[in-house]
Amino acid sequence: MFFFHPFLGLPTMKNDQDPANPTRVDPTLSVIEQETAKANVDEDALTSNQRLFHGSRNMLVAALCVAYSVFHLLVMNVFPLETWAYRLSHVGGGLFLGFLLFGATALSGSADGKARNPVSVGLLALSAAGILYGAVAVGSIWINGYAMGNALPPAWAMSTFGIPLVLGSVLAILHGWTFPQRDRGQFAIADILLAIAAVVATAYLIFFARQLQLRAGMPMALPGDMWAAVTGVILIIELTRRLAGMALVVIAGIFVAYAFLGPWLPGIFEHRGYDAKRFFSYIYTDNGILGAPIAISSTYIILFVIFAAFLQTTRVGEYFVNLAFAAAGHKRGGPAKVAIFASGLMGMINGTSAGNVVATGSLTIPMMKKVGYKPQTAASVEAAASTGGQIMPPIMGAGAFIMAEITGISYMQIVSAAIIPAALYFISVYFMIDLAAQKANLKGLPRDQLPKFGILIRQIYLLTPIIVLIAALFAGYSVIRCGTLAMVSAAVVSWLTPHRMGPKQLFNALNNGARMVLQLVAVCATAGIIVGVIALTGIGSRFSTVLLTLADQSQLLALFFAMVVSIVLGMGMPTTAAYAVAASVIAPGVVNLGVEPLIAHLFIFYFAVMSAITPPVALAAYAGSALAGSDPVKTSVESFKIGLAAFVVPYMFFYSPAMLLQGSWFEIIHIAVTAVIGVYLLSCAVQGWFIKRADTIVRVVLLAAGLSMIAGGWMTDAIGLCLAGLLIAYQKRGGASVSA
Repeated sequence: MFFFHPFLGLPTMKNDQDPANPTRVDPTLSVIEQETAKANVDEDALTSNQRLFHGSRNMLVAALCVAYSVFHLLVMNVFPLETWAYRLSHVGGGLFLGFLLFGATALSGSADGKARNPVSVGLLALSAAGILYGAVAVGSIWINGYAMGNALPPAWAMSTFGIPLVLGSVLAILHGWTFPQRDRGQFAIADILLAIAAVVATAYLIFFARQLQLRAGMPMALPGDMWAAVTGVILIIELTRRLAGMALVVIAGIFVAYAFLGPWLPGIFEHRGYDAKRFFSYIYTDNGILGAPIAISSTYIILFVIFAAFLQTTRVGEYFVNLAFAAAGHKRGGPAKVAIFASGLMGMINGTSAGNVVATGSLTIPMMKKVGYKPQTAASVEAAASTGGQIMPPIMGAGAFIMAEITGISYMQIVSAAIIPAALYFISVYFMIDLAAQKANLKGLPRDQLPKFGILIRQIYLLTPIIVLIAALFAGYSVIRCGTLAMVSAAVVSWLTPHRMGPKQLFNALNNGARMVLQLVAVCATAGIIVGVIALTGIGSRFSTVLLTLADQSQLLALFFAMVVSIVLGMGMPTTAAYAVAASVIAPGVVNLGVEPLIAHLFIFYFAVMSAITPPVALAAYAGSALAGSDPVKTSVESFKIGLAAFVVPYMFFYSPAMLLQGSWFEIIHIAVTAVIGVYLLSCAVQGWFIKRADTIVRVVLLAAGLSMIAGGWMTDAIGLCLAGLLIAYQKRGGASVSA
């Protein structure tokens, strides 16, 4: 998992790591193994606004992070907690830690030494007065209810805490924007106040959780319910800005505005409008912020994030990379093929395309440039491979879990259905880079610089946690039980390595797990706001009606609209949020046209993922271009070309459900084989190389042959094979050797 620049949504590079802890490399290792260790592919990128504490401050924050991780593990496995209270604790704890760890703007390494501005002092004083008053009031509600056993909360607290709390939170946010504390190693007073505000709002909502389940969004909702929810929404939006950039914040803001502006909007967008009390109390329920995205974030996502942190401790990511280099580093265009395997495996686990580009790309991109790849090609290969990790079973980032929650389809059915489409994508990317390497006559790396495959194979036990996870999933255990078993196995396996998990390493893994999940907590909560607006206003059903009208009962046309909306939503947004929103807005209309729910949701999910490499806003490609020193726009265009199969595969499983393992084994094998041939021909068309260089006419015929094979019918397969056979004969006889 990686965090994002507060405005651009891009992770910073690893050269921001603490210089006091340089990476030590064993000189007995191969050149590549030394480079892998230096690149720290298992380490998190440090963002421009992330604080880096030392000494007692670091221990305090680390202890809080460990407590956050342990709390979730205990609730999921040992001590169940009431659902709303648990989800509220998940969101509130994430807000608390997020404001302590991430500043409002970019940070520097040390204090700037400037005297505090009187306006700054005034803002802080007013903010502190409001937030601390709210804390005292809500604290009195808790003391009165639990310590003193009074049934009714203090009237003064209920009627007066809200406005000071909201105003104090707004002033603290404004202070962070206008008078930022830029010292990376210090707490910011304004951020401490925001963390306290998060605790106060959450404490109120937890205290009245049972009552809120009955009165939220109703006329009987109390003013205090509204003020606590307003505070929570403001804090969620601000933390999302700090961790995921402005794109999601802008979209969420538009949806919130829509809830209030409905009476003045035209056509299908018109609705009666809602007052603030009803809206905000409704939005902080399981119909909104506490709904499906946070349900998944508080269970499956945090579980697998902590699992990923355990894998970091055992250096499994480093092992992935070294194994890939040993297997494919010497082959034609070797480092690019390494990127496919390593980035795909790591991307499956870490859940962010751009973050994974920074992790593995810090090693693979320089290596690709070393063997002759152009900078933009190297960056685009890494971006396409890392993005593909989001569709790779069994984890699929976090998409599989959210899809299971939204659709009610079993998790195992989803990941099983995703196997062949994911395989086709990576096969296609492999074909693309192999053909490009063949066309440019690129070589691999010298074998003497590569890790020894035989030695690495003897360390295959490092993959035991992943094998345990997959085996337990297919054995029918619950996802939580599977994740827990995999986590335990990672700790056990570590004892066979130099990186043993003792108390210190366990503490660090739990600490890192909490830090890694914060972005997804904020993103899922913001996605919940959007989903809540959709549910409250009914815009989802109206949009479905419009979609049905535009499509004129055409499933294909409806899917095309779904593709466009999913890509647009995904531009600048993390996969989790993009899919959650698209599934709420688009999926019902597509399903109403008769498309199976599994096909509809996988279709939307694939395009939400692929938005990371789709111009003009392609976050994964932009992250790769920053590492490679290439033009971002050209890199995004080339990454789109390399990942082109992903834009075709969803239509393939729409027309051929056997690709999703829905059908006989003969049908499944038939569609898989012909699809592989089809994506190969498609790759040849894109790269302009078949047996030799291909001119425009040959490329057009290759494209037609590839699409024919992909269609999945016997007649189209025959047409595709005939066209391919004619092209083979044509090129062998010396035709069309001029590059297009």
